[in-house]
Amino acid sequence: MKVRRKIPVLVVIVSALGAALIGLLVYGVMSQAANRTLDEALARGEHPLAPDATMTLPVLGGGGSSSLAAYRGKVVLLNFWASWCLPCQEEAHLLEHAERALSADRATVLGVTFQDAAPDSESFVRKYGLTYPNMRDATGEFAQAFGTRQVPESFIINRTGHIMDISRGEIGPSFVKEALAIAEQS
Repeated sequence: MKVRRKIPVLVVIVSALGAALIGLLVYGVMSQAANRTLDEALARGEHPLAPDATMTLPVLGGGGSSSLAAYRGKVVLLNFWASWCLPCQEEAHLLEHAERALSADRATVLGVTFQDAAPDSESFVRKYGLTYPNMRDATGEFAQAFGTRQVPESFIINRTGHIMDISRGEIGPSFVKEALAIAEQS
């Protein structure tokens, strides 16, 4: 004769709540994933307009405010960075050299700080001798429009405001060469 054991109601309830909690965690992680709409458009051979170009951001160092739209007519190597980011520190000299080369062809590097305290960002600019313009995205809203959730991330934007390429992570010399080529041909 087999004895059937009943599963206590409490065990069933705890198991159901545990499964619900895991489901909520998975949903939360998935809904927090970075927006890769721009990357997908580039993969299809499209060149989308840079989002939120007219959003004004404070210029780092207290020089008023500006926007990406203020650079229309120039090729822009847009770089999201933070002072605490080690890869950002590694690419700072490369970006400064890029600024010198780009400026000869009506182009520029434009830095945007992300999740960084203003005094730390200003110290970073001084430490690395950055001469290109930098703005501060205090809310992260501008970065989120580009699908940026971590730094560094960079975008090459042509003279008409279209994104030509994206680097999710530290850039290298080839990314700078691509920006220079776009600046030289237009």
